[in-house]
Amino acid sequence: MDLCSAVSGAQRGDEASFRVLYRAVQPGLLRYLRVLVGDDAEDVASEAWLQIARDLSTFRGDADGFRGWAATIARHRALDHLRRRGRRQREDIPVELVTVPLAGPDDTADEALEAMSTERALRLIAGLPLDQAEAVLLRVVLGLDAKTAGQVLGKRAGAVRTAAHRGLRRLAEQLAAVEHLDGHLDEQGDQQGDQQGRSARGRRT
Repeated sequence: MDLCSAVSGAQRGDEASFRVLYRAVQPGLLRYLRVLVGDDAEDVASEAWLQIARDLSTFRGDADGFRGWAATIARHRALDHLRRRGRRQREDIPVELVTVPLAGPDDTADEALEAMSTERALRLIAGLPLDQAEAVLLRVVLGLDAKTAGQVLGKRAGAVRTAAHRGLRRLAEQLAAVEHLDGHLDEQGDQQGDQQGRSARGRRT
């Protein structure tokens, strides 16, 4: 069942269709919420899905529109949660944020991140400014187009494209630095191995 059919089915009260919606949208939504509320993401996601279920009959749009609508609800619930807790929006991003490779306008960052381990990629993502991270996550993890992502963030589509591009460009620069460092460490390791081998041969003679 595709997402558009699942939306229609869920609006008619079909529980199986709603489960399809949840399985398709929840993973990315949860990662996005971790940017905003950290360890409280699951609680906020639960609040968001309660509202999504309650207001689903009022939704009008296609599959992409549903993802954007769900993300908007989740973001509002996250900001409400932060206000209740007397906390400000997070300025850092936890390493556990995402577990999927990036795909976006910067092919260099995309290809390099796919080749890296998940943990190392996430540590680089964790260093992005929040506005860039949100733009990248909405465009990539939730699969929103720039216009829909802009509606979620209250920004113009062009501003979202710019933020996502800058985030991916920064990741590409960081990846280049990491690869350079890795190459230097590998070279040092090879040299140390050669030295140890020569020392061992010298002791045997």
